[in-house]
Amino acid sequence: MAAVILGALCGCGAPVDVDLTTPSEAGAEQCRDLVSDLPDEVDGLEQRDTDPDSDLVAAWGDPAVVLRCGVAKPPELVASSLCYEVNGVGWFATENGEPLDGSGPTTGTVVFTTIGRSPYVEVTVPDDPDRSAGDPLADLAGPVDAYTSVQTPCQ
Repeated sequence: MAAVILGALCGCGAPVDVDLTTPSEAGAEQCRDLVSDLPDEVDGLEQRDTDPDSDLVAAWGDPAVVLRCGVAKPPELVASSLCYEVNGVGWFATENGEPLDGSGPTTGTVVFTTIGRSPYVEVTVPDDPDRSAGDPLADLAGPVDAYTSVQTPCQ
């Protein structure tokens, strides 16, 4: 009974379903270090378990903000893509599979992927009228910067 009450108090709920990544061996080591140093709370959202449980992914809140490390470069990411810089980390953003052009507010789930870093890190942010899609990136930029290698800075 105590476990049920504790579960209700922390708002943990069911684990978040995630697709696993397959980074290179070196990338996997960086990803494990990154994920192990992520904050317990992102943009006021508490960390949640993932399914499958993996040291390459993390999730917070409900609906969940999901970080996956070691993803492939998005095919839509080209040299002329907009780069959204948050605390020194450049991000490419798509909404419904289309690159964001920065011309207006988002109205759906936004997927951010690091630009010019290895390994690539992806953060999926569900639509929430109470926050900007980029808000969670402020809490994630420090660890992403610390554990990924800059190859080409955001320009």
